[in-house]
Amino acid sequence: MAWDTEGTRRRLKEAATAEFAEHGPDGTTMARIAERAGINKERLYKYFGDKQALFETVLTDELDKLAASVAPVPSGFEEIGEFAGRTFDYQAAHPQLVRLLLWEGLSGGVADEANRTAHYKKKAQAAWWISAPQLARMLTGADDSDPDEHARRRASVVRAAERLARPRR
Repeated sequence: MAWDTEGTRRRLKEAATAEFAEHGPDGTTMARIAERAGINKERLYKYFGDKQALFETVLTDELDKLAASVAPVPSGFEEIGEFAGRTFDYQAAHPQLVRLLLWEGLSGGVADEANRTAHYKKKAQAAWWISAPQLARMLTGADDSDPDEHARRRASVVRAAERLARPRR
């Protein structure tokens, strides 16, 4: 019987993503990840090493998915607003990424720091509405589950990015 190595790795990463997003690196156990994936804990260690290495793998993979899903801005800044809006949409649809980034910040480490630093220098960031939903709710009195509120927040991100990209006169 042949091992489905890629399928096993995929299930382990999916389980790890969910566990880390819910509980953070310190609150997650390798045993719970393996149990959630329905795979032997020793296999998890074999594929990914220790828990910190697995967290970094998961976060790096989730950031790669964002990069693959949200095309960068063309050479000029004319479409920076729409880029910010697409980033906003992706983060709203994938809240686990924002949670992983928040857990990373709380842990004090940075996964794949050199590559991410180079990557972020090329992109505008527009994650506030998604990364601090409790503050957004307190300030606006509404949450993102209301389609009109979601559209209003997205429009504000687009306008802000466009203003930031506009040349100073």
